[in-house]
Amino acid sequence: MADEEKKEGVKNTEEGIENTEENEKPAEEKTEEVKEVVAEEIKEAPEKAEKVAEPVKEDKPAPSGKFADMIKQIEEMKVADLAELVKALEDRFGVSAAMPMAVAGAGAPAGGAEQAEEKSSYTIMLKESGAQKIAVIKAVREINQDLGLKEAKDLVDGAPKEIKKDVPKADAEEGKKKLEAAGATVELV
Repeated sequence: MADEEKKEGVKNTEEGIENTEENEKPAEEKTEEVKEVVAEEIKEAPEKAEKVAEPVKEDKPAPSGKFADMIKQIEEMKVADLAELVKALEDRFGVSAAMPMAVAGAGAPAGGAEQAEEKSSYTIMLKESGAQKIAVIKAVREINQDLGLKEAKDLVDGAPKEIKKDVPKADAEEGKKKLEAAGATVELV
């Protein structure tokens, strides 16, 4: 029985080698097949590129109005031609076809920075008291003389806080300078 199994194993091995030899082709033949496939792809490449570059036609109603002919011409153009047309129009009219960027704080008036300078009165806001709290407390009391020592200290300790409202521009800038000289961080609102 062991001899039969050995013979069967040898027979299977020999058949496997024969099948492998039949399926293997010389490297030259494989290279030629690859070259043929590549050559065929290269021949078809321009046709495939034309198909990709063709405009996509959707079922849209025919254009009407005085620009109907122009719209039809544009629809028939290729992407590269459209890009060239857009560039020519931008150069001719000094405009950009790029989508405008959304401005942060949309809804704010157009001249926001200019309007802030045109304000007649400001609010002095203490953002941070800094390291020299005593000097800042003194400056706060100079700016807002209605505050006592305890109120001024509480205000400085509780920063960010409002120091004084409805201050004319010149007085607001002077108060800001005093507070910044004392080491505080201030903002005029």
